[in-house]
Parts: sequence; structure tokens; C-alpha cells
Amino acid sequence: MKDILTIVLRLTITCIMAATVMGSAFIITNKAKKHNEHVNEQKVRYSLLGYSTAKPIPGNMALHEVYRYIVTDKESQSIGYLLPGKEGFFFLTLDMEGKVIDNKPVPIEESAVLEKDLRDKAVQEIAGTGKGVTFADQTIVVTDNGKRVAYLLDGKFTGFKTFIGVMLAVDPKFTIVGLEILEHEEDPGLGAEIERDYFRNQFKGKTFEMLKDLDVVKEPLPDEYYQALEGNVEAADAAKILAKYGDRDIYALTGATISSRYVNTGVKGIIKKFAYRLNILDAALAERKIEVAF
Repeated sequence: MKDILTIVLRLTITCIMAATVMGSAFIITNKAKKHNEHVNEQKVRYSLLGYSTAKPIPGNMALHEVYRYIVTDKESQSIGYLLPGKEGFFFLTLDMEGKVIDNKPVPIEESAVLEKDLRDKAVQEIAGTGKGVTFADQTIVVTDNGKRVAYLLDGKFTGFKTFIGVMLAVDPKFTIVGLEILEHEEDPGLGAEIERDYFRNQFKGKTFEMLKDLDVVKEPLPDEYYQALEGNVEAADAAKILAKYGDRDIYALTGATISSRYVNTGVKGIIKKFAYRLNILDAALAERKIEVAF
């Protein structure tokens, strides 16, 4: 009996030690995974803005993350923004007409803001009991020497198969700087071509005014335009060719006109909605003289 108890005790201790080691390994691995994901996201963001090893990121450039939430209770719905201030973060709540309801500081560290669970918990605590808080979307305001130079927009919209996830870069006047396809389930060799440079780069340089009537056409993509979009010609020649076709509609992918149209409609929708919301947010900040990091 004594021997059995000894064996059980040793096995228990061994299991506890194994669980501790595995738990610690998971925590370390999970942190490393999240760090790598963040690094990869940063690479995509700066790439969309046109920076690379050949074109270094300006030393004074900064990325400011803005998180939008839907706040609800039994009687009403409002919009909340988790914003970076001059010192720390604050949660600004607007009614559906854009009027400020509340503005409260949020006691959260910058590193914790990047963690969705921690961020959502902090926002829920600030919103208070009896209110539902749902994350809506994220925007990144890009500044250089404190001046806004671009916005990075995440978005998801309907595709031919399921959904298409994208990241967009637009300048302060909402002209498209870059488009990246992050996820999709379009057909290989057909709709999946939305990933290719010759399709994505057609959106570059499209102004906010042009987006209103931007359409997709079922015409052959001119070869010189294709080569320039793919980066197969010298920069100076490419610039001339791209300028030549800059005011054209989007050439549909061969055999995937529907996927092409979904991307065009989705991209336009993301930018139009963002421009509308940003104007409301900026007006509210200006009216209350609220200082933000951007």
C-alpha cells in the first residue's frame, strides 16, 4: 500500500511538472507567434505605403491605431472610438448624429492595446454596466513629423465564394496609395488572380472623385499596361505608362469578372464609409478641442 501511494505521489508530481513546462512553453510560443504576426502586419503596412529596403521608412514616421466600437443599450446605439491622446488613451462616444456624448480616459498600456481581449475588456469597463460593446473596425493614422500623410484601412466584403479581406492605404485626400489582398477563397487561376500585381495595382492613384464612377470593364488588359503594373519595366517608363491608363476603369480578370467587380465595389465602399466617418470624428474633436496623437 505504501509503495502504491509513493508511485501515485511521484506520478502526480511528474504530471504537475510536465503541465507547468507545457504551459510555460505555450505562453512563450504564443507571445512569439503574436510578435511575429505584428511584425508581418507592419511589413505589409509599410509596403503599402511604398517603403522597402530600397526606400527606408522616415525616422519621424509613426502609426497611430484607432479602434471603432458600436455601443448599445436598451434604448439607443452610439459609436465609440478608442483613441491615442497626447498622453495615454481615451474613449470618445458619439451619438448617431456625430455629437459627443462622453469622453473618458482609458487606463491601458500601449502594448496592451494591441491585444484584442485586453483592449475589448478595457473598453467594456469604460462603457459601463448595462451596455453592449462590439468591435467594428480598425484604422491606422500615419503621421510624419506629426502631420497626417496616410490612412491604413482594414476591411472585409463579399467575394464570389465567401469573403475577401483587404488592407488599403489612402492619402489625406483619400486617393488610393496601395491595395493588399489579405485573405480570400476565390478560384485558383481565376478569381484568385485578385492577388496579382497587375490587378491590385490598377487601383493605385484612383482619386476619391474617380471612385464615384469607377467600374470594371471586360476588355483585354493592354500588354504595356500589364508589364508596368507587374513592375517589369524601368521606373521612368512605368510612370509614363501608368499615367496613360490612370483614369481608366478596372480591367476585369479573364474568366473572373464577378470577382473583379466584388473587389471594386468593396474597395469603393470601404473608402467612402471611412471618409464619411472620419469627417464626423474630426468635427467632433475640433468642436470639443480634444487633442489626439495624430
